[in-house]
Amino acid sequence: MSGSTQQSANTTTAAPNSRWCSFVVADRCFAVDAAMVAEVLRATQINRVPLAAAAIAGLLNLRGRIVPVIDMRLRLGFAPASDEQPRINLIIDIRNEWYSLLVDDLIDVVDCDTELIEQPSGSRSDPALDAVVGLLSEPGRLVHFLDPSRLLQSLLIARVQGRSVG
Repeated sequence: MSGSTQQSANTTTAAPNSRWCSFVVADRCFAVDAAMVAEVLRATQINRVPLAAAAIAGLLNLRGRIVPVIDMRLRLGFAPASDEQPRINLIIDIRNEWYSLLVDDLIDVVDCDTELIEQPSGSRSDPALDAVVGLLSEPGRLVHFLDPSRLLQSLLIARVQGRSVG
């Protein structure tokens, strides 16, 4: 989170709230900034892309706009979903480019007190954890806050490193 959305613990004013779109991947709860979510789609046709990174499920055509689909199970290091499991496309907008996060289920859009979100500890070098920017412990679950730009960054780095020269 940026410093502009956090307040010092010494202030007496109410903590700022932010809106988050929460979803499930492999029985774990994740969330992205709701302002980045453009649409939510169910049961869409995904066209596979040869030689794409494993986490790239393919492309979808959204009213003439080609949208890359990121399988969040694979991107976060979980086992693939079964072919029979219905999935949801969470369409996000990053700098006027659309991407689909393929998730297991949508939970809700929630307001969250930013002072309650804790910074993650541990190594950021693990590709499964590099996009986690915050954690919130709620009754019965731990919410992992993700930075969608970081989700994409590691996929792009892997793609560039995978190219051979010569």
